Amino acid sequence: MDQQDTAPEPKKTPKVDSTLAKGLQILEALAQSKGPRGVSELSRELELTKSNVFRLLQTLSTLGYARPTDDKRYSATLKAWQVGRSVVEHFNLRDICAPSMQMLASKTGEAVYLAVPEGLNVVYIDKIDSIQPIRSWNPVSGSAPIHCVGTGKAILAANYVRMRDLLTGNLTRHTEHSITSIKAMDDEILQIRAKGYAIDTGEFRDQIRSYGAAICMPDGTAIAAFGVSVPEINLKDGDEEMICQLVRLAAESVSQQLGRS
Repeated sequence: MDQQDTAPEPKKTPKVDSTLAKGLQILEALAQSKGPRGVSELSRELELTKSNVFRLLQTLSTLGYARPTDDKRYSATLKAWQVGRSVVEHFNLRDICAPSMQMLASKTGEAVYLAVPEGLNVVYIDKIDSIQPIRSWNPVSGSAPIHCVGTGKAILAANYVRMRDLLTGNLTRHTEHSITSIKAMDDEILQIRAKGYAIDTGEFRDQIRSYGAAICMPDGTAIAAFGVSVPEINLKDGDEEMICQLVRLAAESVSQQLGRS
């Protein structure tokens, strides 16, 4: 038979472990839920038997990915996020973000931060210092409450469905401008989503403003945020709008890169 007449072999469909697939379905459902879920509810939604759902929930709980509540329902833990953070590190996020951070620093002259969420805080994993005589300052590895700073509020806006319940009762006051009610935070999140950026109006430190925009994966989950931090005394007419648009564009650019990775 002539070689050119040989038909290519059809590609084999990879085998999928059904138990693992069902467990991941349940974990995803818990992670995307606004609150704890029951066995019967998950069984109906995922079209799995109750015995299957119960057994897999027990396994997820034993491994630390889920936790039972007092009313015999289940919620996701932050272990999945910890795994996700390891994946983010594999992306070399600092390297990917470096050009955008340099752009923000050169155009604003102010402190630029790259922050990631950790519980109800953000942690700064990279920064470029301000060149101004009067400047704001946070160290790499330093943290701030997620609801009080631009980077944190931008991340919250993207991940709010999952994080809203965690915030209730935990909106601590740091200055007179801090948002301390969940209703006020709901309104703030709507504004952030509409604009594509978040503004901290001195909510963590008096007279220090910060502007943040979320860096998101293709599914819309925020894994990090850019922030520009500015003492109010440094702001001139038009600066705030300029910084907001720059930080939004920088975050959008990196989010698009992650979508192609």
